Amino acid sequence: MSMLINWTCGVALALFLVGCGNSDLGHAEHNDHGHGHGHDHDESGHAEAQDHTRIAAAVALQSGIRVQAAGPGLIRDAHEVQGLLTPIEGRHARLSARYPGPIRSVTVGVGDTVRKGQTLATIESNVSMAPYSLISPIAGVVLDRRASVGEMAAGQILFEVADLDALWLDLHLFGADAGHITQGLPVLVTRLSDGAIAETTLERILPVTATASQSTVARAVLVNTDRQWRPGAAVRALVTVAERQVPLRVPLSALQRLDDREVAFVQDGEQYHARPLRLGQRDATHAEVLDGLRAGDLVVVEQSYLIKADIEKAGASHDH
Repeated sequence: MSMLINWTCGVALALFLVGCGNSDLGHAEHNDHGHGHGHDHDESGHAEAQDHTRIAAAVALQSGIRVQAAGPGLIRDAHEVQGLLTPIEGRHARLSARYPGPIRSVTVGVGDTVRKGQTLATIESNVSMAPYSLISPIAGVVLDRRASVGEMAAGQILFEVADLDALWLDLHLFGADAGHITQGLPVLVTRLSDGAIAETTLERILPVTATASQSTVARAVLVNTDRQWRPGAAVRALVTVAERQVPLRVPLSALQRLDDREVAFVQDGEQYHARPLRLGQRDATHAEVLDGLRAGDLVVVEQSYLIKADIEKAGASHDH
């Protein structure tokens, strides 16, 4: 019966590691003693908790395991808010015909880049019966076109053109955020479509409340020379209201729970040791380390769950 239990547990753990994306970790040596799992024993012969594993460098590289030296850095008090990108006033034009009449030609479409002074359409005036050009007063991109040859231009908006090299970022603040977030604070902006980030600074808090949302609006300018940020898009933003330098911090991706303790895994050659940590403040990306690590320790910051799985596998194998 004991052999059957051992076999069943081994199969289950192997399948677990395969599910983690790297079955080779299940073959890593944990120690040079006995059957290779490296379980230490106290004087009474009982096994101590497994807290390390050995993984060959080639296997670690293939598995995507990455390390980073623990060291000093900033812990930020950052507030997450939602925002909207819009064209900047003065760099945005809506164009209509000066005189009513039929549209004789249209030279641009949505998405086209235009120069200041470029002709967008030709309209025949009903007053003089002579054609005249509708020109763009700014350089930018055509956002909207509502003009077609043969239609009548009679005061409606025919084109919308905007300079997209910079956009307004309007952040909507609710509750306590409206009191904590002020002009001059740094902002980290995340594009929802692909996770790309950009940095900017709050320029002002608008004096009026947004009617629809009843929110206070904080405004910044977002540089957009690559044209990848699009007006009308919703974004997520982290506004840092305070920050503190700490002597030691690690990325949150380095932290795992092992035997009801919060640990990080420290690399020593091909050995990976679990270090129980005492943590201080956290922000959206890092945690302050009060005890358990030293500056310069090589901490696993990517795929740390694979190290945890390998250690737990070895411990479970010994228990059975």
